[in-house]
Amino acid sequence: MAAPCGEIVTVQLGPFSNCLGAHWWNLQDAEISRQSHKRQQESEICSDVTYRQGVTLRGRQTYTPRLIAVDLKGGLSSLREEGFLYEDRDTTCATPAWTGNLSTHREEPQETSPLQAELRREKGEEPTAGDVLGADGTGPVGGGPVLGAPGKRFLSERSVSVWSDFLQTNLHPKSLCVVSRYSHGGGTEGLEAYGQGEALLQEAAYGEELEDRLHFFTEECDYLQGFHLVCDLHNGFSGGGAKMAELLHDEYPGRGIFSFGTYPVPPTDRDLHRDMYQLLNCIMGIVHLSNHSSLFCPLTLSSCLGRRPGPPVALPHLLYDAESQYHSSAVLALTLDTLSAPYRTAPSRLPMVQLADALSFSGRKVMMAASSLPFPLGSSSLADAFQPYMGVPPWTCLSGCGGPHRGGESGSFSQSVVLRGASQALQISPLPPGTRPPSVLHTCSSASDTLQCYLQTVAPGAVSLASTLPAPCTLPPTFPQFFSPYVTRSGFTAETPLSEPSAVDSIPALAALQTGRALGPTLQALHKEVRGVDVRRWPSFLTAGVEEGQLEETLEELQRLAHCYTPEGDSD
Repeated sequence: MAAPCGEIVTVQLGPFSNCLGAHWWNLQDAEISRQSHKRQQESEICSDVTYRQGVTLRGRQTYTPRLIAVDLKGGLSSLREEGFLYEDRDTTCATPAWTGNLSTHREEPQETSPLQAELRREKGEEPTAGDVLGADGTGPVGGGPVLGAPGKRFLSERSVSVWSDFLQTNLHPKSLCVVSRYSHGGGTEGLEAYGQGEALLQEAAYGEELEDRLHFFTEECDYLQGFHLVCDLHNGFSGGGAKMAELLHDEYPGRGIFSFGTYPVPPTDRDLHRDMYQLLNCIMGIVHLSNHSSLFCPLTLSSCLGRRPGPPVALPHLLYDAESQYHSSAVLALTLDTLSAPYRTAPSRLPMVQLADALSFSGRKVMMAASSLPFPLGSSSLADAFQPYMGVPPWTCLSGCGGPHRGGESGSFSQSVVLRGASQALQISPLPPGTRPPSVLHTCSSASDTLQCYLQTVAPGAVSLASTLPAPCTLPPTFPQFFSPYVTRSGFTAETPLSEPSAVDSIPALAALQTGRALGPTLQALHKEVRGVDVRRWPSFLTAGVEEGQLEETLEELQRLAHCYTPEGDSD
């Protein structure tokens, strides 16, 4: 069935982006499962936008992500590059026709993570040679809850080492691409520099292969709406992402290209060499990704993108481990899943190209992401939930722009805000007849009107686009349980801690994609930090493929970008 609002192809580049992607696809799987148990309502998420139907060699119907994921050697763990879904066991186990002497070389299977073993067991599949079973032989080491049982979640987070350990979605054989030249984990064999990633996609072995895979997924689309490009911003994949954005821009004119640069919270044991590389990769990526994209948005829980970040972002009701990429990527994936809802609903509210045009005027193609997870809904109305935040918005910036509410109040130029979980029962404020409404929000007749009215109140001069969905975000079994004891099983916030906290199955969520004045100082700070050092002290970054003149041009372009978010740029 053709997607009512056009198809999207997703490209993920780098280990941390694939961590975010694994959570992103798991969230969509959970939403598909929720919708399969009820009749789909109008204006809900349409999975056909990001998923495709297919058939295996045995005639089995499949439903897989329209995805290309690129990672380094060792990044897939027990997940094979060609996947398992389209495997023909009759072919792989067939006896060879050769009648002469045979020499068999068998490689020991890599241990399957307990999460993957539990997922296979829940699906009724037989344990494989790599599954690590418990002492009774019935389940993964560490036991753990049954996947399908209500309220049950995976708790063995210590078993997660790479993103494929918690990916519960089956992938098409053309989705995974491994760069065997570089190893997962960084070091001397890692993809460290922007120039390395840029050169990688210029090679025929990888560039042409990725282009062929793009053609495979795009040529079957009835109406290609655009692309999601999610790439690591802190390592060499920033250069690969820039070349991919350039390829998409040239090959698919008129399509939306939404690029998201992911940036993990830096570890405590940092060194000067790595910090400088990450800063240069980040600056090069921001400029060149934004040049070839409809819009570009950094995604990070770090308080800034420079070499001296402060404490990581504090999120009310989320007790996450900042240095755990399993945790931090989950927060960012949930934010991306929510803010991308307007162009993934059926029917489409706002296609990608129209959304980009509405937000990125005056050259402001760099965006900020912000979210409130979970959005503090109680048992009262939606107007009551917004009432305490009439001065300062409830969301927190997740783009390295400093304080928790930067870009909220009068500093916004444009914003698209999405609220999920505003059910019909919470939309109307139950005031007794003759009672004066406490605020203008209490006079609104729908969730959409309430959200639009709130945005006009806190950001009166901004272009504000409001979207609401009645259903909350459904959390998959692999989503970390890092919620505070004030969060109920349905994601609502209680006034007092729960005596017996249970696993959270779903949460109301609010996310925003914004342009605001906070981006000006953020980009200026990055420019000033590089200007303050002699880049020639890191000659290996330049010899990796970036010329000194190219870096100089990038810094000038970064300064022009920063100017777009100043009052002077606004008057221009």
